[in-house]
Amino acid sequence: MSNPPNFYTLKGYSLLENTRITSSMEDYLEMICRLHKNGQTVRIKELAECLHVKPSSASKMTGNLRKQGLVRFEKYGTVSLTETGLQMGEYLLFRHDVLHRFFCYINQNSDELEQVEKVEHFIAPETVYNIQKWLNKFT
Repeated sequence: MSNPPNFYTLKGYSLLENTRITSSMEDYLEMICRLHKNGQTVRIKELAECLHVKPSSASKMTGNLRKQGLVRFEKYGTVSLTETGLQMGEYLLFRHDVLHRFFCYINQNSDELEQVEKVEHFIAPETVYNIQKWLNKFT
């Protein structure tokens, strides 16, 4: 008789992954990268406004990203991406775009931002790339 699959809670799966950054950190890094790509100087105030959080929360999270080596940030200064932060941020933007296109396509809707924001942290990169391949065939 075969062994049953190992089921875990969402928290249990998260602990198994042993990821470097949290879902919230991904949201901040994604937004920093989005602002950077748009040519904007990234400051805590603007970052907080874009994410609808308090500047103190944005400052704390940016400090956490700095500890991970993903951004450079001086208090009351601008936020810039390290090379590692840029690479990770570009993937996060790619993942967001692929999932948004996918949900818009299958739901026949032009804006699925909320759904993307709710699920993007839980999908493996392999799945994202496979969704992109599928979209390329059908769109």
